[in-house]
Amino acid sequence: MMTAAVRTSWAVGLVTLGFLAGRASGPEPVALAAQNTRVFELRTYTTHEGKLDALHARFRDHTMKFFEQHGMKNVGYWVPQDPARSQNTLIYLLSHDSREAAKASWAAFSSDPGWQKAKADSEAAGRIVSKVESVFLTPTEYSQLK
Repeated sequence: MMTAAVRTSWAVGLVTLGFLAGRASGPEPVALAAQNTRVFELRTYTTHEGKLDALHARFRDHTMKFFEQHGMKNVGYWVPQDPARSQNTLIYLLSHDSREAAKASWAAFSSDPGWQKAKADSEAAGRIVSKVESVFLTPTEYSQLK
């Protein structure tokens, strides 16, 4: 049985992929599937009470730029509409050239001194994130988004 958090994460991912699929253009999806190893990473962050605004500021002002510098592509960011989760949850989708590229990008990102400083500065009043969930996704052969 899936938890509400897992159902929400999957729902956001499916809606996102469906939305982006409608905007995609180019070669036929089957041809793309044969030549593409790109993966998507759906991440859900749960914050400590009262820390969601601090997390938004960190992503807006720092994190997204560091992701791009280290080869991760920002696809989208969301907050659940459910009243309880809207106060402490950020869900986002990244794109990586491959699973191996994701691993290398995360390692480089985590060890980047600029990121480490931004993170430390943002947590001067205490830790922001209490839980991180990550799911890697492979597009289906019929997905418009590859």
